Amino acid sequence: MANVLKTDLYELSMVAAYLESGRNPVATFEMFVRRLPRHRGYLVVAGLAQVLEYLQGFGFDQDELTYLRSVPALSGLDDFFFDRLAQMRFEGDVWALPEGTLAFAGEPLLRVTAPLAQAQLVETFLLATVNFQTLVATKAARVVEAARSRPVVDFGSRRAHGPDAGVLAARAAYLGGCAASSNLEAGRRFGIPVSGTMAHSFVMSFEKESDAFQHYVQTFDSDATLLVDTYDTKNGARLAARLGPAVKAVRLDSGNLVMQARIVRELLDEMGRQDVKLLVSGNLNEQRIEHMLGKKAPVDGFGVGTEMVTSQDSPSLDGVYKLVEIEEEDGSKSYPVKLSASKATRPGAKNIIRRFDRRNKMLSDLVVLADEKSVEGQQIMVQKMRRGKMIGPDESLEKARERTRKGLSALPPRFRRLRRPETYPVRHSQALSKLFEDNRRG
Repeated sequence: MANVLKTDLYELSMVAAYLESGRNPVATFEMFVRRLPRHRGYLVVAGLAQVLEYLQGFGFDQDELTYLRSVPALSGLDDFFFDRLAQMRFEGDVWALPEGTLAFAGEPLLRVTAPLAQAQLVETFLLATVNFQTLVATKAARVVEAARSRPVVDFGSRRAHGPDAGVLAARAAYLGGCAASSNLEAGRRFGIPVSGTMAHSFVMSFEKESDAFQHYVQTFDSDATLLVDTYDTKNGARLAARLGPAVKAVRLDSGNLVMQARIVRELLDEMGRQDVKLLVSGNLNEQRIEHMLGKKAPVDGFGVGTEMVTSQDSPSLDGVYKLVEIEEEDGSKSYPVKLSASKATRPGAKNIIRRFDRRNKMLSDLVVLADEKSVEGQQIMVQKMRRGKMIGPDESLEKARERTRKGLSALPPRFRRLRRPETYPVRHSQALSKLFEDNRRG
């Protein structure tokens, strides 16, 4: 079973009140992002695989129920409530944007239709999972674009907000286009290529830098990458160049990286080591990489850590999960509308129609009601669960990663700019707009 206590107390409080009142109609909730993070022109959707796994295994075990009985806010509830929780499984339908799909503000990323208590209970896990991985996948896509086809490796595990976050961040970064990760558990669990070199502490643990390099090369005699800037960078690069073909690359991690890269590249070439790649890490992000390559720094690849897994310049995603439709037992439907200032919602289950030009470049999106017919374009939300069961086989991470690549190639450059991108056109259909106006008036 999934660990369903990874949620907020108020989800259980609301469910208790739903069940006590006998109010448990079929409800539809949608997750969407109100506004894009700063300087973002798009999102790369990620985290759906973990959502589906959670929903498939949804259920409370006895230890969890025993704990809930001890929570002061719940301890006074009747056995009826806990018995219902013990029997509860997720029985709903899920429609979603497949992982790696590009999305924009105001568009549904996923849609859950289930008995109200179930649809409510899963909110926190869905938001935490999709918000975080989408944030990192989007950051990774921007970093990879800045790198101009040079490989980018995720080095962020030690800067992530906990070990589990590091694993999922590595997954999202790979989905967003990174070539590899330093995280071994991500490699084991998701099949992501893993990559790593050495730390300054390794060099410092030997009496001489040359001894450290020699022992490392002897250990990895066919594929060694040496960190050359612990002491004197030029001397470190010179020592590395002398150690023969086992040294495949050198890495810089500090200082003026543009200047250091030029010095090291020139030295390596003078020593006949044009075969040695030059890798760079150290507080990198998309802007710094763009600057380095704009200065024609002779870099062959990048390692990005803190900024990859924390999206430091914009570290949160404004994703929300809102009730949009209720179906009663008699089949009648109502369409709740939230009218709070700057937080209004649009009622009704929705889908997205994406339109392309003759060169297969993205033109615009139209958000429509899910049952609208005869709307030209590509419907991009797909059903992933029916009555609590997954539809079709699990999708591979490689397929999602390729979807990201294709989506970005189809998005015109003005929407992908790293600073002040243009706003991609997203409109609402007439039927959706009418439903909103009709229900806003009450």
